[in-house]
Amino acid sequence: MPATGEQLEHLAVQLDEVIHLILEQDNEKASMIDTVCPIYLESAKNLMHYATFRSLDVRGLQKSLKQLGLTRLANAEGNILGSLVNLKMMVDSLRAKNMNHENLPFLSIGEGKKLLYKHTDQIFGEHTKDRRGRIMVTQPSEAATDYDLVLGMVKNGMDCARINCAHDGPKVWESIIDNIRKAEKECSTTVKIAMDLAGPKIRTGDIGEGPKIKKFKPPKNAHGEKDMVFIKLVAEGGHELKSNEIPVDKRWMEKLHVGDDIKVKDIRGRSRKIKVVQKDKDFVLLLSPKSLTLESGAILKPLRKKLRNGMVGELPGKEQFLLLREGDHLFIGSEEEKATLPIFDTEGNLVQAGKVSCSPPEIVHKMKVGVPILFDDGKIEGIVVETASEWFKVKIVRAGEKGAKLKSEKGINVPNLDLGISGLTEKDREDLKFVAKHADIVNFSYVNNEEDVQELLDELEQLGVKNTMGVILKIETQMAYKNLIGILVSAMQAKKLGVMIARGDLALEVGWKNMAMVQEGILSFCSAAHIPVVWATQVLESLAKKGMPSRSEITDITSSVQAECVMLNKGPHIQEAIAFLDEVLVNIEASHDKKEVMLPKMEWG
Repeated sequence: MPATGEQLEHLAVQLDEVIHLILEQDNEKASMIDTVCPIYLESAKNLMHYATFRSLDVRGLQKSLKQLGLTRLANAEGNILGSLVNLKMMVDSLRAKNMNHENLPFLSIGEGKKLLYKHTDQIFGEHTKDRRGRIMVTQPSEAATDYDLVLGMVKNGMDCARINCAHDGPKVWESIIDNIRKAEKECSTTVKIAMDLAGPKIRTGDIGEGPKIKKFKPPKNAHGEKDMVFIKLVAEGGHELKSNEIPVDKRWMEKLHVGDDIKVKDIRGRSRKIKVVQKDKDFVLLLSPKSLTLESGAILKPLRKKLRNGMVGELPGKEQFLLLREGDHLFIGSEEEKATLPIFDTEGNLVQAGKVSCSPPEIVHKMKVGVPILFDDGKIEGIVVETASEWFKVKIVRAGEKGAKLKSEKGINVPNLDLGISGLTEKDREDLKFVAKHADIVNFSYVNNEEDVQELLDELEQLGVKNTMGVILKIETQMAYKNLIGILVSAMQAKKLGVMIARGDLALEVGWKNMAMVQEGILSFCSAAHIPVVWATQVLESLAKKGMPSRSEITDITSSVQAECVMLNKGPHIQEAIAFLDEVLVNIEASHDKKEVMLPKMEWG
């Protein structure tokens, strides 16, 4: 049924009201874009227009437009005012009225997409492959010494190499970069170097080293029966010990013969007899019919006469943890004192709560009763129930059916509280000197507000790279999402700009149930600002780590086509993951243009 004159009149009024409000806000917010780099001026204006548009509930307007077969503006963020004016002209035409909108300051249809592509090329370089989306790959430490590993990444489709400053150090970073530069030259391509500043992440303190012991437990065969335990003796100090290796004096080990029996007492005082079953140049293999746990200094007594006793060398300390169960309590302290493990009675009831320090320690003084707190990527959840000058107390409300292990250096998230610890750390400032000299892009972690952005830009200006260094803002906190528009406008002082949706920490901060909406919001506002987005965290993680992708990971890649770059993390099967992502992105882009589904010809039979 064709629209009535009354319906068209109502629609025209609605569109006029939205356009008028955008223009009114345009004048009020003009001062916000005074410092924007000229190349982002139109983008900043469009971002402001879109922010005004999204401050309205336009679902009724969208339904009316759909009934007329017109665009519902769902994909119009790149040139929102131009799309609204275009719609108004169509509706006016249906009303037989000719209204002049030529003097309005808007981007015409398609200009926003061109600006986005231009800005994407500025930070990632012009794409020469069959796909629009770039592939960023996190570099493992091995990339410093394994050139073939890096060469394979470049050949398989890596466009940007990510180095995390939270790990390794300048010598390793420089070696990785040297290998990347060598590989891009060999492949006649360009690979951008992006380096992550570690940022002020909140973490648990040192829980300390546990006893220096090693357990040997017999595995079960296919029938569920226990097999023998194999123990490998190796020379002390040769290399990092594997799970079944025990260090001993090399000269003593060389005197052992196949068939020798050796007696040893484990940490429980149980006597065990183990037999030498194989001797090699670098190791001696022992066989034990029963399980045993050995400690550093345990005496190895051969039963063959005239052969002196041996001794188990220095074993690595067992990593300690705090066992936390639902209903238990935990103290978090500001002092760098030794952690105390929880104490349980014989029935497993908590007698004394454990305690661990945190970094940075000043967060203790800002904690408030009633706020939720998360540990270890959200695996453990608690509520702050008591505060003091040097500690606060947490009640654990979620920790898994059998409890959870909290270890040293695990992340802490407090989503609903501004702890005031954003910005550059001293380590970040020092690392930034290396980044400015060797990298193309700096990934800015834990940015929360405009002040954080300005701090980074001031530092880049002092280092003389503000106009040449790419800046990618990692949005990974609830506060960053709330301040997103201000953050984007402030960052537009730089000439090369991008945004990373750090979905891991961000999901913890905003809550899993809100993550889809938040992710859509970031994509939309960045599209309105014509700023490229990096789709990050756990992309093809199962494939990279285990060699086989999950079904949900394939769906995730389909969604990632909304971004301009997709980030893969490291793993033993990273080459397969890069090649797979490269091929899938090419196929997906044939039927998707960001959020828009395209309809290529389909053939059957």
